[in-house]
Amino acid sequence: MKGLLEGLLPRVFPNLDFLCIPHRGKTDLERSIPRKLRGWGNPGDRFVIVRDNDGGDCLERKENLRRLCHAGRRDDVLIRIVCQELESWYIGDPDALAAAFGDDRLRHIGNRARYRDPDVIAKPSRELRKLVPGFGKSSGARLMANHLTRDGNSSRSFAVFLDGVANLHGAV
Repeated sequence: MKGLLEGLLPRVFPNLDFLCIPHRGKTDLERSIPRKLRGWGNPGDRFVIVRDNDGGDCLERKENLRRLCHAGRRDDVLIRIVCQELESWYIGDPDALAAAFGDDRLRHIGNRARYRDPDVIAKPSRELRKLVPGFGKSSGARLMANHLTRDGNSSRSFAVFLDGVANLHGAV
């Protein structure tokens, strides 16, 4: 996720000053939230937590993260759940997918019923490996960061994420 965000956010929000703090999985993220929020030394900084849903209950996941933020004495954190995996954002933008991987056939996947709503695909990473043989999560994230767009993306999760960052950044 860090690879995607570090390439995407400066393109979409050129004046946004941000720092991505990677974690070793969801357990590490959740364990560290209260400690990091309590210990953060810059009072004016704002936080965004982005986490894959991975087939769970989105509202339950978000509420759990909200409780962890409260335990860290911060109730002003923007929490966004990617439905279902980060790769759904890629599938939601067929033109970006085609440009990133140099395969014009990918531009047409949005015409297939199974890809029209990428947020409901149970395992988008698996689907992406079928579409792009040899797809790698890290390298794919860096490639897609250069091509994803708000307008061309059918992933509601992606739009909600960008809108939330825009609101925080004052770019709306």
